[in-house]
Amino acid sequence: MAKFTDIFEDVTKQGTKIPTNLYLKTGIYPIIDQGQSQVAGYTNETEGLFTDIPAIFFGDHTRIIKYIDTPCFLGADGVKLLKAKDPTANYKYLYYALCNADIPNTGYNRHFKWLKEIEIAECSIEEQNSIVAQFEKIDTLICLRKQQLSKLDELVKARFIEMFENGNFPLVKAEDVCEFITKGTTPPTGEIYTEFGDNRIPYLKVYNLSFDGSLLFDCAPQYIDKSVHNGKLSRSKVYPNDVLMNIVGPPLGKFSLVTSAFAEWNINQAISIFRAKNNVLPRFLLSALMQPTVLGPFLKQAVGVRQLNISLEQCRNIQFPLPPIELQAEFVAFAEQTDKSKLTIQKSLEKIETLKKALMQKYFG
Repeated sequence: MAKFTDIFEDVTKQGTKIPTNLYLKTGIYPIIDQGQSQVAGYTNETEGLFTDIPAIFFGDHTRIIKYIDTPCFLGADGVKLLKAKDPTANYKYLYYALCNADIPNTGYNRHFKWLKEIEIAECSIEEQNSIVAQFEKIDTLICLRKQQLSKLDELVKARFIEMFENGNFPLVKAEDVCEFITKGTTPPTGEIYTEFGDNRIPYLKVYNLSFDGSLLFDCAPQYIDKSVHNGKLSRSKVYPNDVLMNIVGPPLGKFSLVTSAFAEWNINQAISIFRAKNNVLPRFLLSALMQPTVLGPFLKQAVGVRQLNISLEQCRNIQFPLPPIELQAEFVAFAEQTDKSKLTIQKSLEKIETLKKALMQKYFG
């Protein structure tokens, strides 16, 4: 076994950080941050470009590890840039070894000190190449499954446009079809926990929302006590079928339809709640808010330089076409049928990921 400090050196200072307000949707060079997505944005800048690749990125707050083999820039604070001291090192092998590291989740604190405590199994370069080849095959399958899921999301969006975009339906404001539009609250320091208990309620932040409307709660789940949920945060209670949208960014435009995994949830101040009335179906409301023709003009109202903000008043005034409930139900039925296909693919994806975890334990322990 080799110690982390004998293998890696921290070269974060060699990278150049790009402020989040300067991220581009497309560009020449990727910007790598500590978020779940491999690439956070793009830039066309050239000065300060990090070219000493391959390299490994570590999210100091999120514990997310990324293998990078293209010239890039760093995202916001919290990214650690790692290089191997051995110039002949197999970076893919080191990357997979780090992915298996047991780093405790201490919330939105820094975790690099834990990463530096790990050790990595040493083996011949031939063994490393063989191990990497196995994981690359598995990663290819994982990528294909994720592409299939993405295509199904696109299918639902296309169906929405086909049914409603040119239907001459009356425009309504979100406040006209929602019982409740508000935002969350942040509990006092020390009242957020990483472990579930009988008296704890799941607590959602922006990273639990997504651009496809799904709820991502498996990544760094957090909880609050029921006493806080029913007391200081009672106004920001969230229930199944509530639609959530982040109102602080960048990036803006992340959504979720709250699931029934828990009877009650809660959210922080960067998220708004849309609770549908009887004349609008929650799944339809989610898709309506996410439509580019609706979301695009709305997001242009955001204010701020380093941090973009949308007000609750702006949320209440979002406009979209409202078809009869029968047509909404037809669309929701299509979307839910597509969800069943997604579930089948998701289960296949989970089996592949379980196999990957087993191999991780076999080779890295």
